[in-house]
Amino acid sequence: MKSGRAGTRIHLIGGGRDEAVAPVLYGPFLRDAGEGARVGCLLVDEGDGDGEAQFARFADVLTRSGDCVPVPLLVPVGGRADAGLLDGVDALFVGGGLTPAYQEALAGCGRELRELLVERAVPYAGFSAGAAVAARDAVVGGWLDDGVPVCPEDCAEDLEEVDVRPGLGLVPFTVDVHAAQWGTLPRLVSAVRRGLTARGVALDENTALRVTRDADADDPVARVEGAGCAHLVLREAHGDGVVVRSYRPGAVLPAL
Repeated sequence: MKSGRAGTRIHLIGGGRDEAVAPVLYGPFLRDAGEGARVGCLLVDEGDGDGEAQFARFADVLTRSGDCVPVPLLVPVGGRADAGLLDGVDALFVGGGLTPAYQEALAGCGRELRELLVERAVPYAGFSAGAAVAARDAVVGGWLDDGVPVCPEDCAEDLEEVDVRPGLGLVPFTVDVHAAQWGTLPRLVSAVRRGLTARGVALDENTALRVTRDADADDPVARVEGAGCAHLVLREAHGDGVVVRSYRPGAVLPAL
């Protein structure tokens, strides 16, 4: 592996296609991976050339953001990935699309993949769905809270009620994406309020959360970068309410 840094390096990107911000979003991930790193790009392929088109797009973004060699890792819809996908790559990038499909693709190898990422100190970057499934408790879609709309139906991911499923467990908090642009922050608020997850972070588009933990550190450090905000959602210390705090680029979130 080209990355010799101890500890874990997780890069969560809330979606978006602003080319001007791309080096800020992807550059730190590629620096963690190392010069000339082979970056495995795991993408759910919906057929009719979708996988190839997605790979071409992300490969272009990655190579313009740093010195790397993107490697396609395409999984058909309904298919399952395995931890062997890390063989021969120095970093793992998980792209966007239907979040439930990504969760299903990774469900069978989550624990093994997580252990290998940590053991080999392999950097991980998730874009949109890839950021959502990095969580221990992953919000995969939905737009209703007990039948009451909490976000636009267009971002429901073909689900009705807000749905939280087991994720990769790379970070201990739930992640939602496209927060300001798609209006998904209330969905995360709903998930926390209902006890589907203990806490979460909703990311705006063109915004990244860098979660790093050095080998000798007790707690991870989560720093906001990019153009938008990271919105931290927590249960109140006393009572049944939910607290939302928004953090601009450069901010370090409190202990998660």
